[in-house]
Amino acid sequence: MQDRPVTLAAITGAHGVAGEVRLKLFGEGLDMLKAHTSFNDGALTLKKVKSDNKGGAIARFAQVTDRTAAEKLRGTVLTVPRSALPDPGEGEYYHADLLGLAAVSDAGDPLGTVVAVENFGATDIVEIERPATDGKPGKTFMVPLTKQAVPGWDAERLVVSADFAD
Repeated sequence: MQDRPVTLAAITGAHGVAGEVRLKLFGEGLDMLKAHTSFNDGALTLKKVKSDNKGGAIARFAQVTDRTAAEKLRGTVLTVPRSALPDPGEGEYYHADLLGLAAVSDAGDPLGTVVAVENFGATDIVEIERPATDGKPGKTFMVPLTKQAVPGWDAERLVVSADFAD
């Protein structure tokens, strides 16, 4: 398994004058964030975090001691190595595990590479980029991450039903 960084939150701005920051949470939210103290390869050490009661969080990092330093972090994402996350349960996955996988049809034909995983409300959608041709980037297409469209995947490839292979 690749040990790529996985983003758990993003700093959206400063909170107060003592160096706290506001966070936009991703994935499992505050509980997932609380399970870690070191982010961005040790650059940020979490001292305290609490819910902002609006779906985000307020955090304090050891390296941030005033509002000016907190404001400079706006836009910074908080990452941990994939190996620091618990193994997903049956039928669960981390988006990071799908990114970069080769996509093939259920007949074994190569389709391209998974370049993004989105969710617009109903279900996760994988975006697949076809190989480049004539020096031009490959076109992309999207497939819902349902059993009918994606019968399976493993650490090497994502299988797409031919009916959904654009």
